[in-house]
Amino acid sequence: MMKRSYHLFLVLVALPALIANLANGQNIQYRSGHKTWDPDKLGTQRAVVTVTGEGKVAEAIIPWRNRKMTSEQQIIVVDAKTGQPINNVKAKNVSQVEGTIDFEPVSGRGTYYVYFLPYELKKPVNYPNAVYNKMTNTASTDWEQLLASSPKAGVKVDYFESFDALNSNYPMEVIATPVEEANVVKNAGQKSYLVFPEHRIYPIKMDTILPERWVGKENHLNFADTASRGEHFAYQLGVYAFAKKLDNVKVEFSALKDAAGNVIPVSQMSCLNTDGISAKGKPMKKTVDVERGHIQAMWCLVNVLASAKAGTYTGTATLTTAGQSPQTVNVKIAIQDKVLADGGVGEPWKQTRLTWLNSTLAQQNTVIAPYTPLKVNQHTISLLGRKLTLNENGFPNNIDTYFTEEMTSIGTVPNHVLSHPFEFNVKGAGKVEKWQGSKLNIKQIEPGTVTWTSTGKTSDVSMSVNGRMEFDGFVNYEVKITALKDVNLDDIQMVIPFSKSASHYMMGLNEKGTKLPESYEWKWDVAHKAQDGAWIGNVNAGLQFALRDEKYVRPLNTNFYLSKPLLLPTSWGNDGKGGINISQNQTGADVTSYSGERSMKKGEVLYYNFTLMVTPFHPLNTEQQWDLRFYHKYTPVDSIKMTGATVINIHHGNAINPYINYPFIAWHHMKSYIDSAHQLGLKVKIYNTVRELSNSAYELFPMRSLGHEIYSPGKGGGYSWLQEHLGGDYIAAWYVPEQHDAAIINSGLSRWHNYYVEGMNWLVNNVGIDGIYLDDVAFDRTTMKRIKRVLTQNGHPGIIDLHSANQYNKSDGFNNSANLYLEHFPYLNRLWFGEYFDYEKNDPNFFMVEVSGIPYGLMGEMLQGGGNPWRGMIYGMTNRMPWSDNADPRPIWHVWDEFGIKGSRMIGYWVSHNPVKTNNSDVLATIYVKGKKAMISIASWAPENTKIKLNIDWKALGIDPSKATLTAPEIKNFQPESKFSVNEEIPVQKGKGWLLILK
Repeated sequence: MMKRSYHLFLVLVALPALIANLANGQNIQYRSGHKTWDPDKLGTQRAVVTVTGEGKVAEAIIPWRNRKMTSEQQIIVVDAKTGQPINNVKAKNVSQVEGTIDFEPVSGRGTYYVYFLPYELKKPVNYPNAVYNKMTNTASTDWEQLLASSPKAGVKVDYFESFDALNSNYPMEVIATPVEEANVVKNAGQKSYLVFPEHRIYPIKMDTILPERWVGKENHLNFADTASRGEHFAYQLGVYAFAKKLDNVKVEFSALKDAAGNVIPVSQMSCLNTDGISAKGKPMKKTVDVERGHIQAMWCLVNVLASAKAGTYTGTATLTTAGQSPQTVNVKIAIQDKVLADGGVGEPWKQTRLTWLNSTLAQQNTVIAPYTPLKVNQHTISLLGRKLTLNENGFPNNIDTYFTEEMTSIGTVPNHVLSHPFEFNVKGAGKVEKWQGSKLNIKQIEPGTVTWTSTGKTSDVSMSVNGRMEFDGFVNYEVKITALKDVNLDDIQMVIPFSKSASHYMMGLNEKGTKLPESYEWKWDVAHKAQDGAWIGNVNAGLQFALRDEKYVRPLNTNFYLSKPLLLPTSWGNDGKGGINISQNQTGADVTSYSGERSMKKGEVLYYNFTLMVTPFHPLNTEQQWDLRFYHKYTPVDSIKMTGATVINIHHGNAINPYINYPFIAWHHMKSYIDSAHQLGLKVKIYNTVRELSNSAYELFPMRSLGHEIYSPGKGGGYSWLQEHLGGDYIAAWYVPEQHDAAIINSGLSRWHNYYVEGMNWLVNNVGIDGIYLDDVAFDRTTMKRIKRVLTQNGHPGIIDLHSANQYNKSDGFNNSANLYLEHFPYLNRLWFGEYFDYEKNDPNFFMVEVSGIPYGLMGEMLQGGGNPWRGMIYGMTNRMPWSDNADPRPIWHVWDEFGIKGSRMIGYWVSHNPVKTNNSDVLATIYVKGKKAMISIASWAPENTKIKLNIDWKALGIDPSKATLTAPEIKNFQPESKFSVNEEIPVQKGKGWLLILK
């Protein structure tokens, strides 16, 4: 059995534990059932009882102290001897506190199991909802007649048992009775709130019910614990606002001192709930209010420096709240002489990793390979393969790229993205107002970032421009428009004039990857559509733009867009008046983003912010495409080695990565597996992202104490564990039945991203991962840069591949996966688009723009149904092992190796000087040239079976046509072995093609 350090810790330290049973005077243990029954049939909780007397009726009073229990809940009694359920069962006086259960002890004296909270799982399998069963009468009439007349056999409650340790309610969910709660309040005297100091290994979990553990401790304002030198120590203050709402709750610390005068200063202490570092690396303050009747955990962090002296340190933590008397807790921490080099993060169940939430690791915008430092020459900023030249108004004057059509190198001839400079126009009284006084000021020049400002004004408004360009081609604009007087405006608009050569393809704004339309009109619809911009361009020159304002918040994605959609920009959206118009002309295409007529009061401010990304990001790395052959399944490494794959992707939901987006529990097993793979020359990547988080996360409840900072609000429901331990106010996410792993949705950009970066760093240095597999992305580009930095530290390969299910649907807001994730593409090594993509009905433009990755400097693989191998090959794509038996990529890999594709030159069908073309525009050819031979990939989009001839530029290939041979090697499930003359017609089946060797 796989060891789970967290659950093992709970079993050994927290369980079994004794709780006084006030109902019958027993001391009852809480134990783990070690997964010895099926929770989806019987529920996760049971009382183990012993019938001590004789009779047809046994009566058990069971003090379960469970907040989920109601009078309607079904009770199942099972005979431990036979394993059979008992029909003659009656429940009465059932409440959250206890219930009386009468049943027939069919085997006489002995052990019986009383299961409570059984449920039925409603499909779908990976997004189930547990519906709790109601009690139904299964007792016979004859037995029921005995209930009133027969003496009842005695029953002793031996202990409570949960399906496993994670499902245990002990101790923080074993509820106090209403009487106990009333006594706690009574004993509070004149106080309007209470403070309960609590240890870090017992996270506060309930927000409206007191745990029985606190009963009698209402006036015990003392906390004591032990820590080690160098440890990231934590403790809790539970605030119970029983009398009135508490506003602006804070914790103020004193220094901790020992008898020798040694000090742990206040600078090493903080409250996680009120102070921290944002995901953008900035200090943040949070206001904590506690509603009447609610409990709030205040997590207090103490950074015990390694230089601290061993000893017993004392001090105070004072809780303050507006208009109420403060309460002071006496804190005593015994510092042991042992030094923890890692801050104690190797024992995360002690909440030693909470400090990761405030990490700034890898925040500095240092240049990441293969990118080069930014250079500035007057108004021109140069970066890898691209240049941006600014106008005096701060907007782009020119954008040029230098990538060749083949996309495998950077040349010297510029590809103009723009036909003329950007326009930012204010229209009033039927005319365009003239900007005056614009002056560009380039302020910050660093290897990774260049910033600039410009100001200007018209007769009606002033404009302040703050621009920032980063080393990968990302450009951010903050455009502040201020009314100089009360004014009525016809429009405020921006025109991006794409050049003719960069006006070929488009995706976004309700359009899948396609040729750019002659004319097009789009309107905002944020309630239903995750659309705020588009990518337009060609293979070697393009630009993505996205329209924002100062209130922009990243929406949820991947099934959950409607739960947290885009906010309509006040500026660009203008209550639905705004939109985008695209119109092709002789010089290219004008993309006009307009906001429509509006009135502004003097001093009113609008932010017409937008972002740009200049593509491609870097040349194609075809050698990496041929080298990195993925095996996407947890399988013994020796069998993977035999397939010819070179990189293993470990999904979640298996023995070494069991819990979604939390690969820190079975990490010893993961490390052993990775070490074995490395010995065979294989690399290993793991599934790890941030969209949702496993219920096994050690920090789940501390992060729940932060309100909606990390977890999204929602209607609750989902798998039983979530309902029984979280109550409500969450969005249930992915569930893995084999692991009983239930996740909830994260809220978007938060301090969890800081933890995520630190976690990646820990996995690289302690487990040896070679990269990550991303299943859609729920974080921003800053986080992507940070993880790329930690993944590639000290020579680690840091391979990142991104899978996306097709986002063009209602639940995802009809966004294009490539457009949605383009900000992350500079740091990816491979695309895997994707699930629910149609490789048969979509045309080459869709393949190029939304699947291949080529216009952005990437290459990809196919997924759905194994993809279309003929069409995939003209973009250098196969599918991935072992995804489809009918589309096994190994036969194609074998032909690659026989031909010697490593070191070849890929010349795509899109390249104007491609020396091999077909005589049918619906049948395309990409070639791979090596020496005086070429591998020709042919794929058909013709509506019917057809025949084609190859038009070959023999001189360009350096091949003598009189000596040339054209053969088709046998490829299983792809093509039979064949030979053709170089001049004959080649039959091509509908939707298929050939892989030919010319030499």
